[in-house]
Amino acid sequence: MFKPHVTVATLVHAEGKFLVVEETINGKALWNQPAGHLEADETLVQAARRELWEETGIHAEPQHFVRLHQWIAPDRTPFLRFLFVVELNEMCATEPHDDDIDRCLWVTAEEILNAPNLRSPLVAESIRCYQSGSRLPLEVIAEFNWPFTEGANAGGA
Repeated sequence: MFKPHVTVATLVHAEGKFLVVEETINGKALWNQPAGHLEADETLVQAARRELWEETGIHAEPQHFVRLHQWIAPDRTPFLRFLFVVELNEMCATEPHDDDIDRCLWVTAEEILNAPNLRSPLVAESIRCYQSGSRLPLEVIAEFNWPFTEGANAGGA
């Protein structure tokens, strides 16, 4: 059965800059938006909020949904990546709580678009989506019969 990885990512923007997290993978420092996998018993927005805090130490609510990217990584791993936006009034200090994150950096869109060290092409594509003005209300992502409780209809979607 086909089971893509479901991930969330958050574009954090303040004062004309974007927040990236840097992590070392296979000996190389790579940039990404704060991002990670959806966990059991959480909504997509909850996952975005959790990943943002774990990877940056920032407590903030996603304000908009930008895009759903369906992507197959070079190793053939399929992903569904839900992209959210957090607009902050000013850049703030960061404190990663995830040991995989080496540091956080505030950088310009151009720095991201020209960076040779992006974790995936979706990092730059997310910036292009943001620059296009694409913003959807969070209500386009709805939880149905949430949270799931025993005795509810367990049929498939």
